[in-house]
Amino acid sequence: MLTHIVLFKLKDPAPENMEKVRGVLAGMEGRIPDFHHFEVGADIIRSKRSYDLALVAKFDSLEGFRAYQAHPAHQEVVRYILAASDSIVAVDYES
Repeated sequence: MLTHIVLFKLKDPAPENMEKVRGVLAGMEGRIPDFHHFEVGADIIRSKRSYDLALVAKFDSLEGFRAYQAHPAHQEVVRYILAASDSIVAVDYES
C-alpha cells in the first residue's frame, strides 16, 4: 500500500475560502477509482508553522497512485490548487 499526504498553505486562509478549497479537494473522491482511502481535513491548531489543509490518500499500489496522478479529475484539481496555494508539501511512503 502507498500513502500520499499533501499539505496546503493557502493564499487566503479565511474560513470560507478554506471550505471552498476543501470542497474542491474532496470532490475527487468518487471520481477517481484508485483510492483505497481518501480524506481531507482543515488544521484546527492554527499555529504559525501549521498548514491550512491536509489530504491523505491510500492506494493499493504504486501503479494506482500513478493512475491517480494522471487522472483528468486530479489534473483539474492541481491547476486550481496551484493558483490557490502559497505552499504545498507532500510525502509518499509505503504503508
